[in-house]
Amino acid sequence: MATDGIKIIDGDLARDTYEQIMDLYDSDASTETIKKEIPFIKEDYGKETDFYHEIFVTSYALAFWEIGEMTEDIIEEVKRVIELKAGVKVWTEECDINEGKKRQKELDKLIKKISQPNLKIRKRKKYRLIKNLYFQPDDLLTFQLSDQNYYAIICAKITQHRGQCTYDLVATTYKGKNKPTVEDLKSCFIAGQKIGSGYDWKTTLLQQPNVDEIWEYVNRDNFFFGLSYSLVTHRDMISFKDKFEIVGKLKIKESFKRDAGYGYESSFDRFEKIFIDLDNHITIFREQKYPVSLLCEF
Repeated sequence: MATDGIKIIDGDLARDTYEQIMDLYDSDASTETIKKEIPFIKEDYGKETDFYHEIFVTSYALAFWEIGEMTEDIIEEVKRVIELKAGVKVWTEECDINEGKKRQKELDKLIKKISQPNLKIRKRKKYRLIKNLYFQPDDLLTFQLSDQNYYAIICAKITQHRGQCTYDLVATTYKGKNKPTVEDLKSCFIAGQKIGSGYDWKTTLLQQPNVDEIWEYVNRDNFFFGLSYSLVTHRDMISFKDKFEIVGKLKIKESFKRDAGYGYESSFDRFEKIFIDLDNHITIFREQKYPVSLLCEF
């Protein structure tokens, strides 16, 4: 088990819980909808249930207090999990007694805060959506590097989250003296990764339809599949969008667009470094190649 910082919102689970609630809140979702989408009690954290339950409950409580929807049952559950001292024990054992005390202090501050009415309820935030996009989902893009070869990437999706817009690009292995066509891509590959699943194979397949096609390809079953993305923000894309040319449409199957990893690329130089030796990049990041014909719709 790995601990993050001792604050209430200081690790992946805490941030995910808090931000999911705030995203729904900022989307004008009602309290009832938020509770339905993110139920308060969760019991699927595995062996370290008490520790992760504490992180979930406390981050959930902080979010609900900030939006002015604190309830007595949330307060009582926070008190209960604090009494268990699961987090304090973990921070003491994995770090030292001082970190355990610091965690306890954060928990004490939280219970004091949420036990009092919030007199300054957080307002719903409005984020501007970028409408004049340079590229669209499923655009097949080509670009030329200093070796005079053409390369190809797929704009798998556009992500707009909290005011930031990114073009989520996926590398292909195309390399040639001519600009690629969709037909050319049929013999190429896309970089992806296996993601461990803690579920039985039926549940994994239910959560990611058609992943069994990839299982069959690699002769191994029961894992999720995800893509490795190069993310370029709309702001950064302004300076080098003209380096890319749309040469067609190529759609990656929706169920295969799960994130396995990503990196932010802020300049065209980054594409030069990645694609000039793509095989080495794939090896370094422990990715594998999967046929375009398997992952895409034709």
